[in-house]
Amino acid sequence: MGGTQLEREEKVSLELSEEILQSMEVGMSFKDYNGRISSLDFHKTSTYLVTASDDESIRLYDVAAGTCLKTINSKKYGVDLVCFTSHPTTVIYSSKNGWDESLRLLSLHDNKYLRYFKGHHDRVVSLSFCSRKDCFISGSLDRTVLLWDQRAEKCQGLLRVQGRPAISYDDQGLVFAIAFGGYIRMFDARKYEKGPFEIFSVGGDISDANVVKFSNDGRLMLLTTADGHIHVLDSFRGTLLSTYNVTPVSCNSTLEASFSPEGMFVVSSSGDGSIRAWSVRSGKEVASWRSATSDTGPPVIKWAPGSLMFATGSSELSFWVPDLSKIGAYVGKK
Repeated sequence: MGGTQLEREEKVSLELSEEILQSMEVGMSFKDYNGRISSLDFHKTSTYLVTASDDESIRLYDVAAGTCLKTINSKKYGVDLVCFTSHPTTVIYSSKNGWDESLRLLSLHDNKYLRYFKGHHDRVVSLSFCSRKDCFISGSLDRTVLLWDQRAEKCQGLLRVQGRPAISYDDQGLVFAIAFGGYIRMFDARKYEKGPFEIFSVGGDISDANVVKFSNDGRLMLLTTADGHIHVLDSFRGTLLSTYNVTPVSCNSTLEASFSPEGMFVVSSSGDGSIRAWSVRSGKEVASWRSATSDTGPPVIKWAPGSLMFATGSSELSFWVPDLSKIGAYVGKK
């Protein structure tokens, strides 16, 4: 990651622009994985990042220090999806062993299981935690979406779907979205049992939903699908604002995309392993990168909260940061 503390602070204070986005490159990478990274998550209020990998490891990083703090193996259950709770060293993760689809609440601090969440009967393909309410939702290939309170082992609610579900809470935890079959269904978290209060179409794209997400301010949402489409919608009116196209992904891969912190840009993986970025305002592609591991399929990708950095995970974990030497206004500045 390099540079002085002052330079790092200057980077954080910069406003993200197309030029800064185009300058971004790998500032640090961790190559000691023995399998593909299947999931990564940033903690909302700390500098921590967690990864899950096909080598059956869960790893905790301090992004600010650029160090791996801990590696925990989950040999018995495997690990597929992982997300932080509100606590920076507690995570929820899904299994990848084909015989136990329970979700687990794990303390990374002392490597202890705090709770098991049993209810799904097939692979969990989507997981979203609401840090404001200490609750989470999970979507599975068993065509159910389950609602959980992290303090209770039994699910608090069940919704049936007709396809592979992609799910997400908004930042306030008041609304959650379930996407499948070419539509995004919007639910009030307090009265979800009444069914969706809005149903948004994504223009006839009925391929498998992969990821659905809200922008930080809740005004926009995106949906990725297996056919290589990234749809951006107005989350209040359901208007389809733009669709970006990348190489489709295989049925056992996930096409991931992420809003930048202020919601002005979208970064996405692609079935050919490349990374792309678009301006939400213009709908135009503004940057693309070939990663060193682009031959291993679509990387998982997430933007760091409130930071000029995003992370990708494939056969290695990479932190992407601006190179100020490439930016006209900063060339020669010390």
